[in-house]
Amino acid sequence: MEASPTTLKRLKFGKLKVVRRRLLQRYEHQPFVSCLAGFYSCRWRRYQRERTEPGKCCCNMRECMFFPLLVAAFCFSLVFLYTWGEGKNDYNGFDWYNYGNLGFWFLWSLVILIVAAVLFAYTSLLLIGTFLVLGFTVSSLFALSILWRDHRKTVRLSFQVTAPYLHIGAIAIMVLLSWPVALHAIRADKKVIQVVIVGPYLAILLFLFLIPLGMYSPCIREKGTLGPKPALIGHRGAPMLAPENTEMSFLKTIEHGGDGLETDVTISYDGVPFLMHDDTLRRTTNIHEVYPNETGKAASLFSWDSLQKLNAGTWFLKNKPFLGMGSLSKADQNQAMNQSIYTLSGFLRLADSHNKLVIFDLYRPPERHPYRNLWIRKILDVILKESKIKRHLVLWLHNSVRSFVQSVAPGFQHTMGRKAPIEDLLKHNIVKLNLVYTEMSSEDIRKYAEANITTNFYVVNEPWLYSLAWCSGAHSVTTNAVHLLKDLSQPLFLMTPRQYNIMWILTDLTSAFLISLIFALHWWREKNFSCCVQDSNTMIENGTYNKFKTELNDMPAVLA
Repeated sequence: MEASPTTLKRLKFGKLKVVRRRLLQRYEHQPFVSCLAGFYSCRWRRYQRERTEPGKCCCNMRECMFFPLLVAAFCFSLVFLYTWGEGKNDYNGFDWYNYGNLGFWFLWSLVILIVAAVLFAYTSLLLIGTFLVLGFTVSSLFALSILWRDHRKTVRLSFQVTAPYLHIGAIAIMVLLSWPVALHAIRADKKVIQVVIVGPYLAILLFLFLIPLGMYSPCIREKGTLGPKPALIGHRGAPMLAPENTEMSFLKTIEHGGDGLETDVTISYDGVPFLMHDDTLRRTTNIHEVYPNETGKAASLFSWDSLQKLNAGTWFLKNKPFLGMGSLSKADQNQAMNQSIYTLSGFLRLADSHNKLVIFDLYRPPERHPYRNLWIRKILDVILKESKIKRHLVLWLHNSVRSFVQSVAPGFQHTMGRKAPIEDLLKHNIVKLNLVYTEMSSEDIRKYAEANITTNFYVVNEPWLYSLAWCSGAHSVTTNAVHLLKDLSQPLFLMTPRQYNIMWILTDLTSAFLISLIFALHWWREKNFSCCVQDSNTMIENGTYNKFKTELNDMPAVLA
């Protein structure tokens, strides 16, 4: 009995579907490659899986030359992203530096952070754009090393708290790299090539396995050895919550539990000491509205009556000087809009009424100023006669007339702004050091503490940096973020040596197991493929594919 035309068509189409399914298996075996090509080139098609004979490279010459550039771009972008990310503590200083050079305020630090993050993510996922990323990161790192040399010290300090976790990240990268290393090493047909590929990889891996033996972090310590939490001194008050150096800013510091207040003092043309950090009034007042022709004039050359006409708060709401500032309540916005320049006398009375320490930088008036040679005496008059603040609350920092100040105002806590031999500090009755945070050293802190000399570090805004100061034994820090740091109950990254040793050993053992497994998997795959590759090619060339072509050629006749 002959088969009907309908039955014959069904048989033909059934065979066609089976053959098509078998062929597409060789194309659908690489979904990751297809996905990347679709996302970045809009070419959504299947990519055929290609087999490479043992001993032959799977890449062409262009790809082999391009891959080192990709690795370099990835490494440089990772280094720059980490470097800039850890520099968040100094973003405000960076933006202020640009303001001084450009004349307008903008969060350039945020722009650089976003660009660095986007380029790093782009390089991590794709081979395109490598030259752009490489050029940006190399030039940015070079610029940082020249213009912002102290930032390198910040990065070195960050290693003291992040090194244990960077070690885990480096091991994880080595585990990922084991896949291409094993693939190329096992496919190589010469022992020399295998040694060249595997040798450096194993050397780096061994170095990473053993590097914790030489690692130091003050936050890895036994229980019960951690010192007290460093006191918090508000840098120009609480400049992330209110306009800097205003009454509102200092009240916010007191409200959030700050232990002291820091400010900057200059003196008006008619002899009134007031609070101002900048040489001019452009950044922190509305002088461009009140005195548009005098925006470049030194702040100390204005009379106090003229200074009182300026608003010292509206700029804060307009410019938002700090990255990550929260929105102010309606009441705080109204209060900020009505702030004026604050006098030294009012500042000292406020600190004395709340029993807060005070520390201030003093700026000598310029030439032709009536009080250029009398400014220290005028400031002492305000401290001793007008405000009558308790003398032990004053951390006297200015060094040029220290002997005179000690004679007319005994009782101040005299503070030095640089490191010096202990003998010299004791000779001049120094009881505290006020140092930039990049000079932080647990050994120096301990040495000075043994001589009853405490240490204060400025400006510490980030929790990781405050944690490092805490673990190192610092007595206090000057910060823009009293409201954030006060909530830390213990240092970040704090762990005992036993906990760290367990983390280290488990990381090394787990990574060694995974890397061995990846090498074994590649060896097994390549061994099986070398045995079967000829039979597989014969099947494709003489069997299934020829049948597929024959049946395709016959299809018009069948359909007819």
